[in-house]
Amino acid sequence: MIPTGPAADGPLTDDGLVQLLTPAGERVEHPEYDAWAADLDADRLRAMYRDMVLTRRFDVEATALQRQGELALFAQSLGQEAAQVGSGHALRPQDHVFPSYREHGVAQARGLEMTQLLRLFRGVDHGGWDPAERNFHLFTLVIGSHTLHATGYAMGVQRDGLVGTGDPDRDAAVVTYFGDGATAQGDVSEALVFASVNRAPVVLFCQNNQFAISEPTTRQATVPIAHRAPGFGVPAVRVDGNDVLATYAVTRQALERARSGGGPTFVEAFTYRMGAHTTSDDPTRYRTSAQEEHWRRRDPIERLRAHLDRTGELPEVFQAQLASEADAFGEHLRTTVRAMGRPSGPSMFEHVYATPHAVVDAERAWFEQYEQSFVDHEGHQTGGHR
Repeated sequence: MIPTGPAADGPLTDDGLVQLLTPAGERVEHPEYDAWAADLDADRLRAMYRDMVLTRRFDVEATALQRQGELALFAQSLGQEAAQVGSGHALRPQDHVFPSYREHGVAQARGLEMTQLLRLFRGVDHGGWDPAERNFHLFTLVIGSHTLHATGYAMGVQRDGLVGTGDPDRDAAVVTYFGDGATAQGDVSEALVFASVNRAPVVLFCQNNQFAISEPTTRQATVPIAHRAPGFGVPAVRVDGNDVLATYAVTRQALERARSGGGPTFVEAFTYRMGAHTTSDDPTRYRTSAQEEHWRRRDPIERLRAHLDRTGELPEVFQAQLASEADAFGEHLRTTVRAMGRPSGPSMFEHVYATPHAVVDAERAWFEQYEQSFVDHEGHQTGGHR
């Protein structure tokens, strides 16, 4: 756990980061977290590597689709694969995830059909998947608001008696993902208050990618982001977010604390957003090529690859199969997105509430009448509004 005092080196210090793999892929020992990564055999590490590679391919394809006009917008997770995949692999099936809008690696680790994520960015619906299917809730575009949703859900899990029973197939936890910029929102502070006083089984997972859109972390805080949590009574830990083993171990411990009734944990995964904030952003306006190169040498995928190479656990046949799978995955993404049909106008009123709602019904009826007013008696559309 982190100390509660101020850090002389400010919010970008790497002092105290939990690390199990160096940037060169060397395994290093940690007195507290080695035990939490002890179950990661070669097969599980290759599964993590696969998810990271496919997550990056997802980013590359989705970015290209946006540039071609097939998506309205896209937010990359480029460079943050270890933080997402490592923490995602620490989850149990009964755990719940409340993402922001960049957690593609967590979705991949949870087994979501990845084309469903792109329905939102194509604008064909409000979010194209059933949250109950994988306990992966819808993307949230309102910065920080979902930390309250997650905390409230965790309080519900607690009151349903699904915490601290000792049954590993029953006890559940909630994890919510957000960025460093979101910690400046009041919602996150309020979530910390509720999580603390209720001992809610929630892990507040901050991916500190060093930029809140174009504002660097150094202009958001004077100490590490995780140092805010102890002031609310929430224990916190800082982890090397480009180290998939360390991220897995730290998250696994935090989730187990939550499931057993030990309350919330704040995790700061210190990483770097290698891409733009979204495809409408130009990061060259606010960061240098030297900074980008520094972090490129700390690429999370290359780090795990180097480790697997070092230990002789990355056979050529596996690499060839993964390359083929990635190519097929890319083709599947392109084909599926381009085949997504245009939704009907009234479909915007569906799935707003779980049960019928008089106001929504009235608005739907008015909209359908309005749409019909643009159609003449022969059924031909008139006017240029469409």
